Amino acid sequence: MEYAIETSNLKKYFGDIHAVDGIDLKIPKGYLYGVLGPNGAGKSTIIRILSAILYPTDGEATVLGFNLRKEASEIKKRIGVCPQELVIYPRLTARENIHLIAQMHGIIKKDYKERTDDLLGRMNLLDRADSLSKTYSGGMKRRLNVLMAVIHEPELLFFDEPTAGLDPQSRRVVWDFIKEFQERDCTIILTTHNMEEADDLSDELLIIDYGKIIAQGTPSELKGKLGEGDIIEFKVRDPKNRNEIIERAKSLSFVRWGKKLGKHRIVINALDGLRRISDIMDVVKVEMEDISVRTNTLEDIFIDLTGRRLRD
Repeated sequence: MEYAIETSNLKKYFGDIHAVDGIDLKIPKGYLYGVLGPNGAGKSTIIRILSAILYPTDGEATVLGFNLRKEASEIKKRIGVCPQELVIYPRLTARENIHLIAQMHGIIKKDYKERTDDLLGRMNLLDRADSLSKTYSGGMKRRLNVLMAVIHEPELLFFDEPTAGLDPQSRRVVWDFIKEFQERDCTIILTTHNMEEADDLSDELLIIDYGKIIAQGTPSELKGKLGEGDIIEFKVRDPKNRNEIIERAKSLSFVRWGKKLGKHRIVINALDGLRRISDIMDVVKVEMEDISVRTNTLEDIFIDLTGRRLRD
């Protein structure tokens, strides 16, 4: 199997902060890897290192067969990066922004002119292609940022929160666009806070926290680790007794596990939990507020691993 990215004990420290703390990766060519983690987990730092923007503190990495430390210029020619922060030139039109990136990569004018119109059309921006980008809405700027990352048809794409702040319709347009590149055998690294996005797009997922990989697998494999049953989440007024409440709930044969969440909440996994909430209420002997019932999600995987939500 050919790998687009291989890392060994990759680290990046900023003083006492271990932003990336010993990452080992083997990402096959043509895969879409989703990267989940809370703010400050190290997701963006990993992308900056692998795209040869940041120099690692320690460890080794190869990207598309090139050594990260010795052949950074070769890597930059072959990758596309859509950063979390918008990087567009406000006094240029959308078309001019894309053409500028194409010229930087040495693409022939005839090729990039045809390609630009095609890309703008697929992102529903063609009718505003010649408007100054400073007149664009936030969502339009985000979609333009995506197009600027792909005009040179890179072998490897890094998308760092590409749909942040987009409305549901625009988000779906970007998802479909990313899927098209995946079908062309392009390798894609996608960081996101959106559980549906990660689940829908990813061939495999990494969950990272405090600069370390804490779980890895396909979305179905990760969700399967929690087993069958419903996830029941509720709030209690007095957080001091949560351990005791969880133990009471676990005394029921159909309750598989329970965890504290945040300052006042409890999450439990129960077989056929929706039908058995009244039994749980009877045994925990406290008032359960803001009750929600759902099937296992990637969010629940993160809660199970860390005891907190992805956005906490």
